[in-house]
Amino acid sequence: MKLLAFAASSSSKSINKQLASYATSLVSDASVEILDINDYEMPLFSEDKEAEIGQPELAKAFYAKLGQADGIIISFAEHNGSYTTAYKNLFDWTSRIDMKLFQSKPVVFLASSPGPGGASSVLAAATASAPYFAADVKASISVPNFYENFDIEKQAVTNPEIVAQLKAAVAQL
Repeated sequence: MKLLAFAASSSSKSINKQLASYATSLVSDASVEILDINDYEMPLFSEDKEAEIGQPELAKAFYAKLGQADGIIISFAEHNGSYTTAYKNLFDWTSRIDMKLFQSKPVVFLASSPGPGGASSVLAAATASAPYFAADVKASISVPNFYENFDIEKQAVTNPEIVAQLKAAVAQL
């Protein structure tokens, strides 16, 4: 199985990238590629910009990466209750190539934050809209209080209940 994972965050210290990476470690017999969405930075999307430059090669490359995967793990950071600007821009450009950008792939959506909300607002939005973009959501898990539930040195979730949820989720990929 070819597994693609990334954090929907441009932060170089993203806790969601750490969570996505950890989740991939729970999948046995998988070839894993972890993307950095900073590698897909493009101008802010607008219809005017699209008319001017067309579809950027980076959006096409991202769409191709999604298409080559057998399963996808995305861990969402939350900015003011919604997607990060970096992810939303990448998503908007890619959806102009094909609105069904997830290409009916099985996905696991994760989200985390340092606080008790666990980025649950953005996770709910992503999960609710997923069918419109051909994402076959197998599970969505919010991890609250990241620093209380994740060992930074070991790069591992420490809460046994969350570990069990993550194992069950990625097993569905």
